[in-house]
Amino acid sequence: MNLSMVSKALELKSQLDKAQKELAKMTVEAQSGKGTVRVTASGQQKILSITISPEVIDPTRAGHLETLVLKTVSEALDQSRKLAAKHLEKLTGGIKIPGLT
Repeated sequence: MNLSMVSKALELKSQLDKAQKELAKMTVEAQSGKGTVRVTASGQQKILSITISPEVIDPTRAGHLETLVLKTVSEALDQSRKLAAKHLEKLTGGIKIPGLT
């Protein structure tokens, strides 16, 4: 491996580290149940918050609330993955890197 390749690899690593820090600051929000359940996730697929309106908290309909929460969390994570892929595509040139894109 020559010095030029090592230099390029280090530069790419630095850019990827910067991109990961930027993604940590980015957020997406998903909603379901007409906005009664909201989930916010970071660009790194971490759930930051879950907000549930009191009007949907009904002990006799726990299954309904569970479904709303699961649907909303899944949507937030999907949006987060798409955000990360789009953000990192500039650096990777569309190449899929396991654990990164």
